[in-house]
Amino acid sequence: MTAPSTRDTAEERQREVLRLHAEALASFGRRVQGIARNHWDASTPCSDWTVRDLVNHLTAEQLWAPEMLLGATVAEVGGRHQGDVLGQDPVAAWTAAAAGARTAFTVPGALELTVHLSYGDRSALDYCAEMTVDATVHTWDLARATGGDTHLAPELVDFALTVVTPYADQLAASGYFAAAVPTPPDADPQTRLLGLLGRRGAVTAQIDPERTG
Repeated sequence: MTAPSTRDTAEERQREVLRLHAEALASFGRRVQGIARNHWDASTPCSDWTVRDLVNHLTAEQLWAPEMLLGATVAEVGGRHQGDVLGQDPVAAWTAAAAGARTAFTVPGALELTVHLSYGDRSALDYCAEMTVDATVHTWDLARATGGDTHLAPELVDFALTVVTPYADQLAASGYFAAAVPTPPDADPQTRLLGLLGRRGAVTAQIDPERTG
């Protein structure tokens, strides 16, 4: 039997990341579509963010993707996607932004590009992986804030753990995550992931299911 070539392995990796990226966007999107009118101002596990702020953040993140993949720098994009990007129809704004990001990442050859992010140049494949992790974790945040289904797809959890574990000791220092929360030795993968990313409520619920804080 002939061993797979490096090229074949790279293409398989790209296909897998694209598949998981689509799943993460769809998972978050389902929670967005289920937000009740009186939940948009509710608090979330993300410090100082309401539900609308959280959806706005992830929507803006999707709006950046097409421009990053065209080679733009952060300075060139400037403040184009700052502030409120949701307008009068947040669900439609999210849906359009997610579709645009998805289209940009699936252009043939897109994942072989280099993108110029705020913290340095990265491969577009790594960028897509990071976007997948962000959407996965924020799906839990949104579900927790709105009383929705907080169960994350196991393959998304496993993928996110693979991406963030090597950098676990650097996450809090980045300023984007709260300090990691220790998890029990027998914690399930989702709880371990959320603990690594500072979601105290997820760990508390796993230790004591009667508590919701």
